[in-house]
Amino acid sequence: MKLKHNFGRRIKEIRKKRGFSQEKLAEIVDIEQNTLSCIETGNNFCSAETLEKIIAALEIEPFELFDFGHQKDNETLLVEINKMLKSSPEKIPEVYKIIRAIVN
Repeated sequence: MKLKHNFGRRIKEIRKKRGFSQEKLAEIVDIEQNTLSCIETGNNFCSAETLEKIIAALEIEPFELFDFGHQKDNETLLVEINKMLKSSPEKIPEVYKIIRAIVN
């Protein structure tokens, strides 16, 4: 199921941003590392209790775990970026500066 896969990828992404290993997050949340691995790969989903512990451990708002927009393929993202820029052409110079700073 795509939701479980995206959800797991999002946990992994945030976990890494926070500097947690799988082992460390699993310890904080009080689950087995293997269980966390299965959640992150989308093979399993967590209980509501575990979900609350993950949210607390990662110090995030619940909605952040379901923000999958950036996980789209590059072609889809480029199309969406183009649409946004066409609707706000005055933002193009700012976006250019941001992209240039990231790339350089």
